[in-house]
Amino acid sequence: MYKFFFQLVFKRMDPERAHHLAFRWIRLAARVPVLRTFLAAALAPRHKELRTEALGLRMHGPFGLAAGFDKNAVAIDGMAMLGFDHVEIGTVTGEPQPGNPKKRLFRLVVDRALINRMGFNNEGSAAVAARLAARNPVFRTTVGVNIGKTKVVPEADAAADYVKSTERLAAHADYLVVNVSSPNTPGLRNLQATESLRPLLTAVREAADRTVTHRRVPLLVKIAPDLADEDVDAVADLAVELGLDGIIATNTTIAREGLGLTSPPELVRETGGLSGAPLKERSLEVLRRLHRRVGDRITLVGVGGIENAEDAWQRILAGATLVQGYSAFIYEGPFYARAIHKGLAARLAASPYATLADAVGAENRKAAK
Repeated sequence: MYKFFFQLVFKRMDPERAHHLAFRWIRLAARVPVLRTFLAAALAPRHKELRTEALGLRMHGPFGLAAGFDKNAVAIDGMAMLGFDHVEIGTVTGEPQPGNPKKRLFRLVVDRALINRMGFNNEGSAAVAARLAARNPVFRTTVGVNIGKTKVVPEADAAADYVKSTERLAAHADYLVVNVSSPNTPGLRNLQATESLRPLLTAVREAADRTVTHRRVPLLVKIAPDLADEDVDAVADLAVELGLDGIIATNTTIAREGLGLTSPPELVRETGGLSGAPLKERSLEVLRRLHRRVGDRITLVGVGGIENAEDAWQRILAGATLVQGYSAFIYEGPFYARAIHKGLAARLAASPYATLADAVGAENRKAAK
């Protein structure tokens, strides 16, 4: 039914306008007690065998919403109602910013992909922190906070900008993510180089510890799929060295060649980060490489091209304790998370693994024997 509705309505609408419309419906539904209870029962049934412990946190399952959908922390309960086991908000910047000029979001429907050059449009860390502080949760879910650099802040001052957001947001985050991999903020990806990344992550870790003294806020870094293999290894080694809690692999890609894209050339040529199904192979490759490098010392989060339960299962076998989706949600609709949970439970039951945790990285362990 949703796919028919998508073809009839959403496909004919500007993608950003359709996003805001769907977003509004989700938020409204989550505010109506009887309706949200009914929807949660239908869309978010729990599977005990999928319960997950990661980053020192207990979650209903491993599948969450990637950053980018709820930039300003306004629909956390709505996304939990739809079955996401964790919700990563943001990317949030130190100062509010409108993002890049419209039109800045494009659907590649035949490729089940998106291209975006949103440019970290958000209300800024002060406003988002105030909203999180005032939040009265309806559904229990894990909330990650993804932070990035304000566009007008020079690259040399990036660490101070991230620290500002950390000081405002860390107390409200179940975990914190440093985003240095979006292609839509000039100079941001330069921060992935280890000589820039080391002082940045060190400053954010110190700010989080200084701000929140009664618990350790887990800190992760999100990397691009376009990193060379040796740079992936360097980030992995740095994460271990600094005692990071996790790595998210991967963000969107600026690549277009070799992805099998069949959408009209004028769409493919749009600048911005490509997400969705075409990213699947490279994202999985980066994840496998990371797990071979770090093993179980760091929590890995797999994201990029996860359309169904099989994709999620392959990420788990490759080393991901948590998986995330976003682009496929646009195409699959409200039953997206439910289908992934059901499929994961079935795959686990048919596997030789007693628990989901046993399956994490099993592919690499098998290859090492």
